[in-house]
Amino acid sequence: MKNNSYFDDLFIFDMANNHQGSVEHGLEIIKSISEVCNRKGCRGAMKFQYRQLDTFIHPDFKNAKQSKHIPRFLDTRLSPDQFSDLVDEVKRNGLQAMCTPFDEESVGIIERHNIDIIKIASCSASDWPLLERVAKSKKPVVCSTAGLLIDDIDNVVSFFRHKNIRLAIMHCVAVYPTLIDDLQLNQIDLLKERYPFLPIGFSTHEEPSNMTAVKIAVSKGAKLLERHVGVVTDKISLNAYSSTPKQIGNWLDAAIEAKKMCGANARLHPKEEEIDSLYSLKRGVYAKTDICKGEKLDRNKVFFAMPLQKDQLHSGNFSEGYVVGRDYKVGKPLMQDEIDQRDLLKTTYSLIHQVKGMLYQARIPIGRKFSVELSHHYGIEKFSEVGAIVIDCINRKYCKKLIIQIPNQFHPYHYHKRKEETFQVLWGELLLNLDGENHILKSGDQIVVGQGKKHSFTTKTGVIFEEISTTHHGNDSFYDDTKVYSDKSFRKTKLDNALFTFEQYDII
Repeated sequence: MKNNSYFDDLFIFDMANNHQGSVEHGLEIIKSISEVCNRKGCRGAMKFQYRQLDTFIHPDFKNAKQSKHIPRFLDTRLSPDQFSDLVDEVKRNGLQAMCTPFDEESVGIIERHNIDIIKIASCSASDWPLLERVAKSKKPVVCSTAGLLIDDIDNVVSFFRHKNIRLAIMHCVAVYPTLIDDLQLNQIDLLKERYPFLPIGFSTHEEPSNMTAVKIAVSKGAKLLERHVGVVTDKISLNAYSSTPKQIGNWLDAAIEAKKMCGANARLHPKEEEIDSLYSLKRGVYAKTDICKGEKLDRNKVFFAMPLQKDQLHSGNFSEGYVVGRDYKVGKPLMQDEIDQRDLLKTTYSLIHQVKGMLYQARIPIGRKFSVELSHHYGIEKFSEVGAIVIDCINRKYCKKLIIQIPNQFHPYHYHKRKEETFQVLWGELLLNLDGENHILKSGDQIVVGQGKKHSFTTKTGVIFEEISTTHHGNDSFYDDTKVYSDKSFRKTKLDNALFTFEQYDII
């Protein structure tokens, strides 16, 4: 099942009963909110609430005063045909139509009205007859989580994923209006951590003047946002948690501004002005003594000082053992293009640090009982292009390894005569060629590689996957390419475990 970006940057405008039972007023809300949403260049959905009141409310309680909700539901009642007119207006104004059903009959009306998205209210998140009917519609679902225990949310998530329904869940607080102390925006982090495969949103009920909450929600990664909306007239006022079109404009501006400030989730290449700014503060490498062409550098022959000149070697990329390509007099800057900077040890350490960063990001602990090796099939100097880091965790009658590749690293075509193995991706994406057939494996996917089955693999994103197998034997890998080193002393490099030892709390 793929959620992809279906719910990303979706702003949900909940009309609820703010139409006041008037089609004309409902049309005015739709037009006013749509105009603001479209002017801001946002992707919006207008949300209705459907209740079939003749069956939704028990006949003995239609005139009861015990519930504050029943009189309002009855006073603002619209027929399905009237709602259909409102839905049509939503689509004419370029927004998606969304609806919260509170009974099974309403789901059928949602289908007839061709509404795009179904919303599950927090109070209905354990209403299994309703959820079963919603799942049969096969429409995308957004579910609020106010007042739910984590077990309740687990049940809802598992149910809709089992039914193969596109799903997003919303952090929500059912206090109207929601005070600052009750917002609990860290719940967004909790939901993202527990359900990393789902879009997480924020359904808000704080006062409309509060622009801080939406900025924090966006900064925490909320993908979709919801707010109650309405229009004030001489006779109609709004409750304390519904926003006017002007307030919605301010709310959208706050969300857009927060997203701009947060920027990208991936590490970006710095801008030229940022590079220039940082380079202006770096120290350049200067000759401390006269240095002759062909000499190897060490710390006694150089000193570091500002300014860093154009194309000069700087303190950050200096390494002992570099060879100079010409003579240098005392005090002269050492230039990068006149230095042989090949340093396999430094390059290898850099790649190891990159792999450790991947383990940190994937939150994969490896404990303390393991061994690590670099597998470099064409020599360590080509390791960044061809090879993998292999962490041996268990090797008994059964075997477990972690295989880690950095982006665009390739492992050559080979097979095993004695070992059968299963690959399961833990993080990233693996591109596997198995007996000539290509497979794309993502987090959680697994595949069996049988004895004698030729296979190779690579990754565009970087990948960490488990290899679970029968016993590993050191002489059981056979490569098609005769250029691959057959001597393991050239093809593998054992690493000191200390390079990979880190405390569990560092990555959990």
